Amino acid sequence: MREHYTITELTREFGISTRTIRFYEDEGLIAPIRRGRTRLFRHSDRQLLRNILRGKRLGFSIAEIREIIGMYKAPPGEAGQLRTIVAKVAERRAELEQKKRDIEDMLRELDAAEEACLTRMAELGIGQRQRSR
Repeated sequence: MREHYTITELTREFGISTRTIRFYEDEGLIAPIRRGRTRLFRHSDRQLLRNILRGKRLGFSIAEIREIIGMYKAPPGEAGQLRTIVAKVAERRAELEQKKRDIEDMLRELDAAEEACLTRMAELGIGQRQRSR
């Protein structure tokens, strides 16, 4: 295991920009070692970055990610952090399931509206019956 990583190495590994890493640094989520103008990231910074990016992919806000990271270092510690993550995952899942139901409802309504229009067009003898899908 390496002792330090450069910002360029991390941007390549995670497919993100240096600006993204600097943003997380400005937000206080990661704190690399500075040697002059050079940022050196420890293995723990690399793991934090991996977890931050996972949190973003799961739809967590920066504030939620900050809360979860902060819990690891202070009471209630890792156990509290894990309970919080499980609760936030459940909340996110419920939000996405609701959005999925909303989209399915809207698609059914669009199908019905399209079918009604196509039926009426056929009655009027205009255009061909073509479905958009």
